[in-house]
Amino acid sequence: MKDILKLEPVLKEKVWGGKKLKECYGYDIPSNQTGECWGISGHENGTNIVSEGSYAGKTVRELWENHRELFNHEQGDEFPLLVKIIDAQDDLSVQVHPDDQYALKHEGYAFGKTECWYILDREPGAKLILGHGASTRDELSNMVEEKRWDDLFNSVEVEPGDFIYVPSGTVHAIGSGVLILEIQQSSDITYRFYDYDRPGQDGQMRELHIEDSIACSMVPHKDATPARPAWEEDGLKIERLIQENYFTVHKWVLEKRSGALKRANMSYQLVSVIEGAGQIQTEEAAHLLKKGDHFIIPSTVQHYEISGDITVVVSETTK
Repeated sequence: MKDILKLEPVLKEKVWGGKKLKECYGYDIPSNQTGECWGISGHENGTNIVSEGSYAGKTVRELWENHRELFNHEQGDEFPLLVKIIDAQDDLSVQVHPDDQYALKHEGYAFGKTECWYILDREPGAKLILGHGASTRDELSNMVEEKRWDDLFNSVEVEPGDFIYVPSGTVHAIGSGVLILEIQQSSDITYRFYDYDRPGQDGQMRELHIEDSIACSMVPHKDATPARPAWEEDGLKIERLIQENYFTVHKWVLEKRSGALKRANMSYQLVSVIEGAGQIQTEEAAHLLKKGDHFIIPSTVQHYEISGDITVVVSETTK
Protein backbone atom coordinates (compact mmCIF):
# COMPACT_ATOMS: atom_id res chain seq x y z
CA MET A 1 0.00 0.00 0.00
CA LYS A 2 1.60 3.24 -1.18
CA ASP A 3 -1.02 5.80 -0.16
CA ILE A 4 -1.79 7.96 2.87
CA LEU A 5 -4.14 6.98 5.68
CA LYS A 6 -6.62 9.85 5.95
CA LEU A 7 -8.40 9.80 9.30
CA GLU A 8 -11.77 10.69 10.79
CA PRO A 9 -11.43 12.83 13.95
CA VAL A 10 -12.52 11.60 17.38
CA LEU A 11 -14.30 14.40 19.29
CA LYS A 12 -14.45 14.51 23.08
CA GLU A 13 -16.65 16.62 25.32
CA LYS A 14 -14.98 18.31 28.29
CA VAL A 15 -16.28 20.50 31.11
CA TRP A 16 -13.86 23.20 29.92
CA GLY A 17 -14.52 22.75 26.18
CA GLY A 18 -16.17 25.09 23.69
CA LYS A 19 -17.22 25.22 20.03
CA LYS A 20 -14.08 26.42 18.23
CA LEU A 21 -13.40 22.94 16.86
CA LYS A 22 -16.52 23.43 14.74
CA GLU A 23 -15.99 27.14 14.03
CA CYS A 24 -12.32 26.83 13.04
CA TYR A 25 -12.14 23.34 11.51
CA GLY A 26 -15.71 22.37 10.61
CA TYR A 27 -15.75 19.29 12.83
CA ASP A 28 -19.17 17.83 13.66
CA ILE A 29 -18.90 18.41 17.41
CA PRO A 30 -21.27 16.62 19.81
CA SER A 31 -21.97 19.76 21.89
CA ASN A 32 -20.79 23.30 22.60
CA GLN A 33 -18.57 21.85 25.33
CA THR A 34 -16.26 19.92 23.01
CA GLY A 35 -12.70 20.21 24.21
CA GLU A 36 -10.62 17.81 22.16
CA CYS A 37 -10.19 16.48 18.66
CA TRP A 38 -8.04 13.36 18.69
CA GLY A 39 -6.70 13.73 15.16
CA ILE A 40 -4.21 10.84 15.08
CA SER A 41 -4.59 8.17 17.73
CA GLY A 42 -4.30 4.46 18.27
CA HIS A 43 -5.23 4.70 21.97
CA GLU A 44 -7.95 2.42 23.28
CA ASN A 45 -9.85 5.44 24.62
CA GLY A 46 -10.23 6.87 21.12
CA THR A 47 -8.68 5.48 17.96
CA ASN A 48 -9.26 7.04 14.55
CA ILE A 49 -10.96 5.31 11.63
CA VAL A 50 -9.40 5.47 8.17
CA SER A 51 -11.88 7.39 5.99
CA GLU A 52 -10.90 6.28 2.47
CA GLY A 53 -8.71 3.95 0.45
CA SER A 54 -7.90 0.28 0.77
CA TYR A 55 -7.99 0.40 4.59
CA ALA A 56 -11.22 2.43 4.86
CA GLY A 57 -13.15 1.45 7.97
CA LYS A 58 -10.08 0.11 9.77
CA THR A 59 -8.80 1.85 12.89
CA VAL A 60 -5.27 3.04 13.56
CA ARG A 61 -5.20 0.57 16.45
CA GLU A 62 -6.11 -2.33 14.16
CA LEU A 63 -3.49 -1.35 11.60
CA TRP A 64 -0.82 -1.06 14.29
CA GLU A 65 -1.69 -4.56 15.50
CA ASN A 66 -2.00 -6.26 12.11
CA HIS A 67 -0.09 -4.23 9.51
CA ARG A 68 3.12 -3.17 11.18
CA GLU A 69 4.75 -2.85 7.75
CA LEU A 70 2.92 0.51 7.47
CA PHE A 71 4.95 1.70 10.46
CA ASN A 72 8.39 0.48 9.41
CA HIS A 73 7.91 -2.61 11.62
CA GLU A 74 8.39 -0.45 14.71
CA GLN A 75 8.32 -2.42 17.96
CA GLY A 76 5.89 -1.95 20.85
CA ASP A 77 2.40 -3.04 21.85
CA GLU A 78 0.89 0.47 21.64
CA PHE A 79 0.84 3.04 18.86
CA PRO A 80 3.34 5.48 20.37
CA LEU A 81 2.03 8.99 19.67
CA LEU A 82 -1.23 10.90 19.93
CA VAL A 83 -2.01 14.17 18.13
CA LYS A 84 -4.83 16.41 19.39
CA ILE A 85 -6.36 19.82 18.87
CA ILE A 86 -7.52 21.27 22.20
CA ASP A 87 -10.09 24.06 22.58
CA ALA A 88 -9.94 25.51 26.08
CA GLN A 89 -13.00 27.71 26.50
CA ASP A 90 -12.34 27.53 30.25
CA ASP A 91 -9.20 26.76 32.26
CA LEU A 92 -8.05 23.15 32.26
CA SER A 93 -7.15 21.61 35.61
CA VAL A 94 -3.63 22.15 36.92
CA GLN A 95 -2.02 18.75 36.39
CA VAL A 96 1.11 16.71 35.94
CA HIS A 97 1.87 13.53 34.00
CA PRO A 98 4.11 10.65 35.09
CA ASP A 99 7.19 9.37 33.31
CA ASP A 100 7.29 5.86 31.82
CA GLN A 101 8.62 4.21 34.96
CA TYR A 102 5.99 5.70 37.27
CA ALA A 103 3.18 4.95 34.80
CA LEU A 104 4.21 1.32 34.49
CA LYS A 105 4.64 0.81 38.22
CA HIS A 106 1.49 2.60 39.40
CA GLU A 107 -0.89 2.39 36.42
CA GLY A 108 0.31 -0.74 34.62
CA TYR A 109 0.65 1.21 31.35
CA ALA A 110 3.73 1.31 29.16
CA PHE A 111 3.80 5.08 28.53
CA GLY A 112 4.01 8.09 30.74
CA LYS A 113 3.21 11.38 29.09
CA THR A 114 5.67 13.83 27.63
CA GLU A 115 3.92 16.33 25.36
CA CYS A 116 4.36 19.56 23.43
CA TRP A 117 2.04 22.35 22.31
CA TYR A 118 1.93 24.48 19.19
CA ILE A 119 -0.25 27.53 19.88
CA LEU A 120 -2.76 27.79 17.03
CA ASP A 121 -4.72 30.76 18.38
CA ARG A 122 -5.56 32.52 21.62
CA GLU A 123 -7.75 35.25 23.05
CA PRO A 124 -5.81 38.44 23.94
CA GLY A 125 -4.05 38.04 27.27
CA ALA A 126 -4.61 34.28 27.45
CA LYS A 127 -2.18 32.38 29.66
CA LEU A 128 -0.81 28.96 30.46
CA ILE A 129 0.41 27.58 33.75
CA LEU A 130 3.88 26.16 33.27
CA GLY A 131 5.86 25.07 36.31
CA HIS A 132 5.82 26.01 39.96
CA GLY A 133 7.84 28.03 42.44
CA ALA A 134 8.62 25.41 45.09
CA SER A 135 12.30 24.66 45.71
CA THR A 136 11.83 21.28 47.42
CA ARG A 137 9.21 18.55 47.45
CA ASP A 138 8.40 19.38 51.08
CA GLU A 139 7.80 23.00 50.14
CA LEU A 140 5.61 21.84 47.24
CA SER A 141 3.58 19.65 49.62
CA ASN A 142 3.16 22.48 52.11
CA MET A 143 2.04 24.99 49.50
CA VAL A 144 -0.50 22.51 48.12
CA GLU A 145 -1.78 21.70 51.63
CA GLU A 146 -2.17 25.41 52.36
CA LYS A 147 -3.84 25.96 48.95
CA ARG A 148 -1.43 28.76 48.06
CA TRP A 149 -2.23 28.33 44.38
CA ASP A 150 -1.41 31.88 43.26
CA ASP A 151 2.01 31.68 44.91
CA LEU A 152 2.70 28.17 43.67
CA PHE A 153 1.92 28.13 39.94
CA ASN A 154 3.88 30.01 37.25
CA SER A 155 1.76 31.60 34.51
CA VAL A 156 2.92 32.78 31.08
CA GLU A 157 1.17 34.63 28.25
CA VAL A 158 1.21 32.99 24.82
CA GLU A 159 0.94 34.08 21.20
CA PRO A 160 -0.03 32.18 18.03
CA GLY A 161 3.01 30.30 16.74
CA ASP A 162 4.54 29.79 20.19
CA PHE A 163 5.83 26.30 20.92
CA ILE A 164 5.87 24.86 24.44
CA TYR A 165 7.69 21.67 25.48
CA VAL A 166 6.08 19.88 28.43
CA PRO A 167 8.19 16.89 29.52
CA SER A 168 6.71 14.46 32.05
CA GLY A 169 6.85 15.88 35.56
CA THR A 170 6.01 19.43 34.42
CA VAL A 171 3.18 21.06 36.37
CA HIS A 172 0.96 22.69 33.73
CA ALA A 173 -2.46 23.86 32.63
CA ILE A 174 -3.89 25.27 29.41
CA GLY A 175 -5.70 28.51 30.15
CA SER A 176 -9.06 29.71 28.87
CA GLY A 177 -9.08 31.12 25.36
CA VAL A 178 -6.18 29.00 24.06
CA LEU A 179 -6.39 26.72 21.02
CA ILE A 180 -3.46 24.32 20.63
CA LEU A 181 -2.13 21.41 18.62
CA GLU A 182 -0.72 18.87 21.04
CA ILE A 183 1.70 16.07 20.19
CA GLN A 184 2.24 13.60 23.03
CA GLN A 185 3.08 10.09 24.02
CA SER A 186 0.00 7.92 23.60
CA SER A 187 -1.08 8.04 27.23
CA ASP A 188 -4.27 9.23 28.91
CA ILE A 189 -2.84 9.34 32.45
CA THR A 190 -3.41 12.67 34.17
CA TYR A 191 -2.91 13.57 37.83
CA ARG A 192 -4.82 16.67 38.93
CA PHE A 193 -3.35 19.09 41.46
CA TYR A 194 -6.19 21.59 41.37
CA ASP A 195 -9.46 21.98 39.46
CA TYR A 196 -10.85 25.33 40.62
CA ASP A 197 -13.40 23.55 42.87
CA ARG A 198 -15.73 23.00 39.91
CA PRO A 199 -18.00 20.03 39.19
CA GLY A 200 -17.55 17.77 36.20
CA GLN A 201 -20.15 17.06 33.52
CA ASP A 202 -21.90 14.64 35.89
CA GLY A 203 -22.32 17.36 38.52
CA GLN A 204 -19.79 15.77 40.88
CA MET A 205 -16.46 17.25 41.89
CA ARG A 206 -13.70 15.81 39.74
CA GLU A 207 -11.14 13.64 41.49
CA LEU A 208 -7.83 15.16 42.53
CA HIS A 209 -4.60 13.13 42.74
CA ILE A 210 -2.51 15.12 45.19
CA GLU A 211 -0.17 12.34 46.32
CA ASP A 212 0.64 11.18 42.79
CA SER A 213 0.95 14.78 41.57
CA ILE A 214 3.54 15.65 44.20
CA ALA A 215 5.43 12.39 43.65
CA CYS A 216 5.63 12.93 39.86
CA SER A 217 6.45 16.63 39.78
CA MET A 218 9.81 17.95 38.66
CA VAL A 219 11.29 19.76 41.70
CA PRO A 220 12.53 22.40 41.28
CA HIS A 221 10.88 23.24 37.97
CA LYS A 222 13.17 23.89 35.01
CA ASP A 223 11.91 25.49 31.80
CA ALA A 224 12.75 23.55 28.64
CA THR A 225 12.83 25.87 25.62
CA PRO A 226 14.08 24.06 22.52
CA ALA A 227 15.86 25.86 19.70
CA ARG A 228 13.85 26.15 16.47
CA PRO A 229 16.23 25.88 13.50
CA ALA A 230 14.71 26.69 10.10
CA TRP A 231 15.72 26.00 6.50
CA GLU A 232 14.29 25.51 3.00
CA GLU A 233 14.23 22.16 1.25
CA ASP A 234 12.37 20.81 -1.80
CA GLY A 235 10.12 23.87 -1.96
CA LEU A 236 9.22 23.70 1.72
CA LYS A 237 10.03 26.16 4.47
CA ILE A 238 10.87 23.80 7.33
CA GLU A 239 11.18 24.60 11.01
CA ARG A 240 12.17 21.97 13.54
CA LEU A 241 10.06 22.58 16.60
CA ILE A 242 11.62 19.86 18.71
CA GLN A 243 13.67 16.68 18.62
CA GLU A 244 13.67 14.71 21.86
CA ASN A 245 13.51 11.14 23.14
CA TYR A 246 9.93 10.34 22.08
CA PHE A 247 9.10 12.52 19.09
CA THR A 248 10.48 14.87 16.48
CA VAL A 249 8.16 17.63 15.27
CA HIS A 250 8.52 19.94 12.26
CA LYS A 251 6.39 22.69 10.78
CA TRP A 252 6.25 22.81 6.99
CA VAL A 253 5.06 25.89 5.08
CA LEU A 254 4.37 25.50 1.37
CA GLU A 255 3.36 28.31 -1.00
CA LYS A 256 3.21 26.53 -4.37
CA ARG A 257 4.51 23.02 -4.92
CA SER A 258 7.07 20.81 -3.27
CA GLY A 259 9.63 18.74 -5.04
CA ALA A 260 9.43 14.95 -4.95
CA LEU A 261 9.75 14.13 -1.26
CA LYS A 262 11.47 10.92 -0.24
CA ARG A 263 12.08 9.62 3.25
CA ALA A 264 15.66 8.59 3.83
CA ASN A 265 14.93 6.63 7.01
CA MET A 266 11.54 5.24 5.90
CA SER A 267 9.84 6.38 9.08
CA TYR A 268 6.10 7.00 9.02
CA GLN A 269 4.85 10.56 9.45
CA LEU A 270 1.82 11.96 11.31
CA VAL A 271 0.54 15.07 9.52
CA SER A 272 -1.91 17.75 10.71
CA VAL A 273 -3.02 20.59 8.42
CA ILE A 274 -3.12 23.76 10.53
CA GLU A 275 -3.60 26.41 7.82
CA GLY A 276 -4.56 26.65 4.16
CA ALA A 277 -5.46 23.99 1.63
CA GLY A 278 -3.76 21.90 -1.01
CA GLN A 279 -3.21 18.41 -2.34
CA ILE A 280 -0.92 15.47 -1.70
CA GLN A 281 0.02 13.16 -4.57
CA THR A 282 1.33 9.71 -3.66
CA GLU A 283 2.35 6.82 -5.85
CA GLU A 284 -1.26 5.59 -5.86
CA ALA A 285 -3.63 8.57 -5.60
CA ALA A 286 -4.18 12.29 -5.09
CA HIS A 287 -5.98 13.66 -2.02
CA LEU A 288 -7.32 17.14 -1.37
CA LEU A 289 -6.21 18.62 1.93
CA LYS A 290 -7.80 21.33 4.05
CA LYS A 291 -7.30 22.95 7.43
CA GLY A 292 -8.16 20.45 10.16
CA ASP A 293 -7.27 17.31 8.20
CA HIS A 294 -5.09 14.68 9.86
CA PHE A 295 -3.41 11.76 8.12
CA ILE A 296 -0.55 9.29 8.32
CA ILE A 297 2.03 8.84 5.57
CA PRO A 298 3.01 5.16 6.06
CA SER A 299 6.59 4.03 5.68
CA THR A 300 5.48 2.08 2.58
CA VAL A 301 5.05 5.40 0.73
CA GLN A 302 8.46 6.20 -0.72
CA HIS A 303 7.69 9.31 -2.80
CA TYR A 304 5.03 12.03 -2.60
CA GLU A 305 4.46 15.65 -3.55
CA ILE A 306 2.43 18.40 -1.87
CA SER A 307 0.96 21.41 -3.63
CA GLY A 308 -1.05 24.42 -2.53
CA ASP A 309 -0.83 27.21 0.01
CA ILE A 310 -0.68 25.10 3.13
CA THR A 311 0.96 24.77 6.55
CA VAL A 312 1.29 21.38 8.22
CA VAL A 313 2.83 20.02 11.41
CA VAL A 314 4.65 16.73 10.87
CA SER A 315 5.41 14.42 13.80
CA GLU A 316 7.54 11.28 13.91
CA THR A 317 8.72 8.92 16.58
CA THR A 318 12.36 9.45 17.56
CA LYS A 319 14.31 6.22 17.29
